[in-house]
Amino acid sequence: MYCLEAVVAGEAVLRELAGSVRQARIVALDGHVSLLPMTDAFSDAVTVAGAPRLDGFRKIPAGFEAVLAACSAVGPVAYVEAEFFGGVGVQSAQVWERGEVVLGPLHVEDEPHPAEGNPISRALRRLGVARGGHFDEFDAVGLGRHRRTGDWLPLAD
Repeated sequence: MYCLEAVVAGEAVLRELAGSVRQARIVALDGHVSLLPMTDAFSDAVTVAGAPRLDGFRKIPAGFEAVLAACSAVGPVAYVEAEFFGGVGVQSAQVWERGEVVLGPLHVEDEPHPAEGNPISRALRRLGVARGGHFDEFDAVGLGRHRRTGDWLPLAD
């Protein structure tokens, strides 16, 4: 089982996003980007009561896309989700830059990934990540290091 729900961006963008939210944890990845795991505690802290949820995403807090759009004034920011079991699953991503959606929403479910890459790799590419000698951008930043979103937290503490 692989499960990831997170915000990915440069560290300065994630510091802006985390602000004073005590539950936020930022983890450095390879490729000059960082990850903010969307834990239940962080999600609860940033959910806007009564706000709509972003269609096609399972874990994004209600109203959180407005926060992501605002933080994208500092630099591009991606929200990503993936869930796989036995090679079957779903992957989704969306990228904001200068307050606007510039990529996505992208969703791939139980089908071969498109020639241009899977949604998360495309989002990472938009953030400036280069694949280099790796299989793809997902691999280049090391998103396969942990199997569950919560497993990223010990690295951040």
